[in-house]
Amino acid sequence: MSVHKDVKANAKQLEVLFWSIALPGFGQLLNRKYLKGLLFVALEFIVNVKGKINAIIMYSFLGEMDKAVASADYLWVMFYPCLYLFAIWDAYRDAGEQVQPFTFLPFVFAAYLGTIGVIYSPILTIQGLLIGPVFLPIIGMISGVFVGLLLKKILRTYR
Repeated sequence: MSVHKDVKANAKQLEVLFWSIALPGFGQLLNRKYLKGLLFVALEFIVNVKGKINAIIMYSFLGEMDKAVASADYLWVMFYPCLYLFAIWDAYRDAGEQVQPFTFLPFVFAAYLGTIGVIYSPILTIQGLLIGPVFLPIIGMISGVFVGLLLKKILRTYR
């Protein structure tokens, strides 16, 4: 594969990755996987509405964590990290010609730790400050990315 083809494939994966981060399903639509894309957009909409995720985001960014916690329907919000990260991973994987082994690990661990962040978000405080149902899962997702990258590196080394 030429350098030009590598750059073009990487640019496509990045484009799909960023659109998927913006809204699950958009990456699939860019990959011309229309049924899958529409399914992810619909699931995003359903989980978002049922979990009241937009209200949670608004209250969190306004610093009103008690309102964010009170607004959340946690039985729905718990689905969100896994749905979100799987949609991103799926679009990223479909956009590349070849995905390196263990590339899924940062996505998976971000989903796991993001879900754990959702579970503990109504009660976990740091120095008396409630982190809330947006920022604690984000911290969990970021931590999960690093755990997944470390594990990927270890597994590739000993493969």
